Amino acid sequence: MTSFLIAAFLLLVLVFVLLLRPFIYAGKDEGTSRRQMNAAIYRDELEKLETECIAGAINVQEYEMSHAEMRQRLFQDTTEEDDRATMGSPAKTVIGICIFITLISVGLYIFLGDGVRVAQQASQKPVSQEAVQKMVAEFAAKMEQDPDNLKGWAMLARSYRILGRTEDAAKAYGRAGTYLDSDPELLAEYADTLATIAKSNFSGKPLQLINQALKIDPNNFLALWLSGTASYTSGNYKAAVQTWEKLSKQLPPNTDEARAIEGSIAEARTKGGLSAPAVASTGKGISGVVELSAELKSKVKPGDVLMVIARQPGERMPVAVLRESAAEFPMRFALNDALAMNPNQPLSKLPEVTLEVRISKTGMAKPEAGDLLSSPQTVKVGANQVHLIINQVRQ
Repeated sequence: MTSFLIAAFLLLVLVFVLLLRPFIYAGKDEGTSRRQMNAAIYRDELEKLETECIAGAINVQEYEMSHAEMRQRLFQDTTEEDDRATMGSPAKTVIGICIFITLISVGLYIFLGDGVRVAQQASQKPVSQEAVQKMVAEFAAKMEQDPDNLKGWAMLARSYRILGRTEDAAKAYGRAGTYLDSDPELLAEYADTLATIAKSNFSGKPLQLINQALKIDPNNFLALWLSGTASYTSGNYKAAVQTWEKLSKQLPPNTDEARAIEGSIAEARTKGGLSAPAVASTGKGISGVVELSAELKSKVKPGDVLMVIARQPGERMPVAVLRESAAEFPMRFALNDALAMNPNQPLSKLPEVTLEVRISKTGMAKPEAGDLLSSPQTVKVGANQVHLIINQVRQ
């Protein structure tokens, strides 16, 4: 801000110098007064009158009369008490111009300008990765000289974590010591860092840190996500679903984050063979028949899982899924609110959905190569004669 004001002041001074130069460097001689100007004018007139008399343009009598008249007018004009220079002292002019320009400049700045933003933009420079690394290295060197600064170690750990230096981050979190004990976010970050180093193994200290963070703040977003992930990786899919459902309630609906959590919940339910919680059904659902094309019948094996998946048109995450054993075809199916992936988004509240049938060898929610598929079909919710044919193989 200071540099901006200095530059603005210097620019204003330059404008003053350019505009006021004629006044500042005016000649030292006093300006021509009105009396002197009048005398000069009448002198020229008298010379012209004399020239006309000599040339015979006027006679002597006319010359004498005109000459007497001019002398009288000259006497009257030159006896007036106005002998100030017509280009008098420029002091008032200079002061007036300075005041005028200053007021105009300040007024325009207040109305249109924003010096703070200009100063901020001037000071903003893109920071390179090398510069960030250098700053973090300098910060680390300072922390080695001040090892008892626990807050500083926590800040350094976060810096390492952002830079992807996981092992350095874990060491810095460890040196932060008791400073972490009252901060659930730092505890969760420390747990995530340790689990990353252990290749997603949450057993031991990472799980202890997660539980400690949730004890302080049961709704901490990162701690809830890590807790659900720890349950999922250990095969406790029911606990993972319960934890992630609690997390999903904190997210605005129809956002990328909410859809990602719903996808994780759906996958955990599928792996654990868990059904969606029962919801009050309005009786409005979708039913029909699934058929398998003749050329694909040989590809269906015992233990294959058939899934009828309903999605909102244009969306990737399912709103309802029916899982059955891929045994006999044709097979009747029915989708309703009891099969909704999210009890807060029942199937009956949607005007239409896109249906797709998939036969999976593993029962995973994520499509895999070799899965048998039907073409997606958009139908109205409430339709009861939907016909779906499995006639494709996922490559």
